[in-house]
Amino acid sequence: MAGTIAVDIVTPERLLLSDTVDMITLPGALGQMGILRGHAPLLSTLEIGEIILHKGSETEFIAVSGGVVEVRPDKVTILADTAESSDEIDAERAQAALARTEKMLAENPAPQQRPVLEAAMRRSNLRLKVARRHQGRRHSEGLSYESK
Repeated sequence: MAGTIAVDIVTPERLLLSDTVDMITLPGALGQMGILRGHAPLLSTLEIGEIILHKGSETEFIAVSGGVVEVRPDKVTILADTAESSDEIDAERAQAALARTEKMLAENPAPQQRPVLEAAMRRSNLRLKVARRHQGRRHSEGLSYESK
């Protein structure tokens, strides 16, 4: 299709998504990057962040916690450490994980534990953000989503 770019998002456990989109926004190592069809070839690491897929009037949000991305002019391949679409995230579970992590950070952990806990806190906050986007979209558009 003219103007669209193929995208595959793969985790060690599964193929999360294989589709075509108009644009994809990624959390690259040097910041957010937007990818359109015809983009120059690129290889980058991914940070903890949000993948945003734009397809027509639809927007899909995916939480990703690191990995690598290969961009070619007609295809984006993401090999993610972990990735969850907005409709897969259990907001209550993410909130509980955030509370546990905040409690452990408040207890003055060993210096080598602090980066691990801070990364866990970033992942929990991201999962909550993506889950809330899904909930807001479902309520504002009157849509209902089923887990894949």
